[in-house]
Amino acid sequence: MTFSDIDNGWSGSDTLLSRDEFEAAIRAVGAERYHDKHPFHKMLHGGELNKGQVQAWALNRYCYQAAVPRKDAALMSRVHNRDLRREWMHRVVDHDGLGEEPGGIERWLVLTDGLGLDRNDVQSMRLALPATKFAVEAYVRFVREEPLVVAVASSLTELFAPKIHKERISGMLENYDFIDDTVMAYFRRRLNQAPRDADFALEYIKQHALTRREQDACIAAVEFKCNVLWVQLDALRHAYVDGHIPPGAFRPEGA
Repeated sequence: MTFSDIDNGWSGSDTLLSRDEFEAAIRAVGAERYHDKHPFHKMLHGGELNKGQVQAWALNRYCYQAAVPRKDAALMSRVHNRDLRREWMHRVVDHDGLGEEPGGIERWLVLTDGLGLDRNDVQSMRLALPATKFAVEAYVRFVREEPLVVAVASSLTELFAPKIHKERISGMLENYDFIDDTVMAYFRRRLNQAPRDADFALEYIKQHALTRREQDACIAAVEFKCNVLWVQLDALRHAYVDGHIPPGAFRPEGA
């Protein structure tokens, strides 16, 4: 059973939202549910974590970063419109790199290198939390299986990303002596990339969500994506703050 089969989030109304109302509903999801409100996020940016806990965050978050170009490739494989494929293709390049452009995944590995993590451990994802891996694969599957306009909508957490990246850059540089400007390169690049991608995706769903049911499904898709991000922080807090590290997962020194 898929997301669209159960009409998750459908308001029951047949009245089409205006473009402005539709956008406002999308933005309201971020205001309520985006993971900048999660306690673990606040601890990370506020300097309340030790190095091992920051390492655990970076190692687990790599799973999500590595999944992003796969979900974008999955979306493109379904698209018959050449213009949409051409627009979406740069998202894969942004993360995987091309030619002399290293890409976001490599910049994330610069971060994990700077934190003293072994690249093989990070890239293998064998030490990541089970909940992390389940969450990111659920996102890839969602984008592969849901109606195209709903899959596009799930990317719209990028509307809220620049704020969190700015907080992360300033907060981590200020609060951790093992973080320097070099390892923050990923977040600095996303300050420009995320708004560009979000603007395109927002305009796309405004044009192609033609019924109220489709609009509500798009809004629910943003809620789903917020949940994907939120549950990863839930898992990190449970394991590395509350002390319930599951078997086989990364264990910081002294844990």
